[in-house]
Amino acid sequence: MTNPTPTVVLVHGAFADAASWSGVIAALQSHGIPVIAPPNPLRGLADDAAYIASVVARIDGPVVLVGHSYGGALITVAGTAENVVGLVYVAAYVLEEGESLGELQGRFPGTPLVSNLEQGTYPVVGGGTAVEVTIARDAFPTVFAADVPAEVTQVLAVAQRPLAAGAFEEKATAAAWRTTPSWALVAAADQAINPEVERYGAKRAGATVVEIEGASHAVAVSRPKEVAQLIRDAVLATS
Repeated sequence: MTNPTPTVVLVHGAFADAASWSGVIAALQSHGIPVIAPPNPLRGLADDAAYIASVVARIDGPVVLVGHSYGGALITVAGTAENVVGLVYVAAYVLEEGESLGELQGRFPGTPLVSNLEQGTYPVVGGGTAVEVTIARDAFPTVFAADVPAEVTQVLAVAQRPLAAGAFEEKATAAAWRTTPSWALVAAADQAINPEVERYGAKRAGATVVEIEGASHAVAVSRPKEVAQLIRDAVLATS
C-alpha cells in the first residue's frame, strides 16, 4: 500500500517572492502533485522557519519541503515537523544545527552578491529600526538571473523582496536532513551563492544531487521543468 501523494511546499528565498516558482508549480500541477507556495516573511531565520512550520502544520498528510537559496535554511529548521517526509534544496544553503548562513558562506570564496547589496532600514515592533538588504538593480541580472531573459529580469529586479540583514547571523536550531531524506540541485553558474557552498551542504546532508551546468541562482525561473523533475523524484520516493 502506497502513502498519499505528499503536498509540495515551495519556500522562496531572499530577493524573490512566491511567483518565482510559477513555472515549477505549473509543471508539478500537470502531474497531479498538490503544491503550495507560501510567502516567506524574510525577517529572520527563527521567525521565518516558525512561519513555514505553521504552514506545514495546517496540511493534512505528508509534505515534501522545497527551499530555494535562504529558503533552504528555513526548511532545514522547519523540516523537523512529523509530517515532513522529504527535503529538496534548490541552489540553497544547507545548514548544520548551530550554524549560521554567515559561517557557512565564510568557508568559501565570496560571490558578486556581497559587493552589490544595498541597505535600507525598516521599523520594528517596540520602536527602533533594523537593517534589510536588496540587490542593486543594475547588478541584479548578472548576480541573480544571468540565464533569464532581460525583459524578465527587469521585472524581477524591481519586485525583489528584501531580507533582514540579521538573518545572516542567526544560527539554525535544527538540521532536519539528519533524519529526513534530502535532494539537492546545484546551480553551477550561480553568482549569488558560491556553487561550492551548495555542493558542500548537499554532500554533508547525504543528499541526492543534481547539478545543472550554466544555471544561475534563479534556476527555478530559468529551468522550471528540471527543478520540477527533481521535486517529482522526491515525491515519488516518499509516496
